[in-house]
Amino acid sequence: MGEWEAELDDEGAGAVMRTVTRQLKLWRETAGLTQAEFGAAIGYGEELVSCVERGRRIPRPEYLDAADEVLGAGGKIAAMKRDVAEVRYPKKVRDLKNLEAEATELRAYNNTVIHGLLQTEGYVRASVATRRPPFTEDEFEQHVAARLARQDILTESAPLRLFSFVQCESTLRRPIGGRMVMRRQLERLLEVGQLRNVDLQVLPLDREDNAGLAGSFRLLRLRDGGTVGHNEVQLVSRVITDPKEVQVLDIRYGTIRAQALTPRKSLAFIEKVLGEE
Repeated sequence: MGEWEAELDDEGAGAVMRTVTRQLKLWRETAGLTQAEFGAAIGYGEELVSCVERGRRIPRPEYLDAADEVLGAGGKIAAMKRDVAEVRYPKKVRDLKNLEAEATELRAYNNTVIHGLLQTEGYVRASVATRRPPFTEDEFEQHVAARLARQDILTESAPLRLFSFVQCESTLRRPIGGRMVMRRQLERLLEVGQLRNVDLQVLPLDREDNAGLAGSFRLLRLRDGGTVGHNEVQLVSRVITDPKEVQVLDIRYGTIRAQALTPRKSLAFIEKVLGEE
């Protein structure tokens, strides 16, 4: 069985893993098992067990499940799977996922790619593969899994979140991944556009006015009533908290929505583009 490399790139991730590895070691020692004996019982080598307990490897879910059963933890070890799963994602993705989890409303404009929350797995894989220099195989799978994991918030029922997406027409026509990938992606947009908590709009290329020429961005209204912005370009991922800058983005997004097609006309537009594929 394989394992994740530990990429503890921030204090929070390190704290999570220190707690997990300490608990694993304590449970094993309480059971009176050596690392070799424990490894044999769960189907892993002694070296891997040692690496996990020293925080050099991030255990897979099946490792924790096996440890829970062998050590008679009654679900206490298995319950750590969710926390460990968060650690495997790159820090900037975890930060964004946590920010989105705190939001009651998300508004996003994209003029380069389909928004990450709307992407199919095929589109995700094709877009991540364009990265230069390329990711290693493990890094590639890590980024794909992280992006797909964020999409859960679209359909979570409690609390109900509101979403507004404006996609530039160029993102519908840019053939990332090829014809079949784009066909499925356009179909996905039509599916998401039917959700009652989602407004999906298209900003056509023939519009003379476009308030989004400065690039993609998003706005998140948090549970405490505050609003923050976020943008990402090249090597920079930035959360915007300054009230004046947030206000600028708020005004800009309102203008972009007014310039775009209505949600109903947007879905018809996407169907038209799909028919041209």
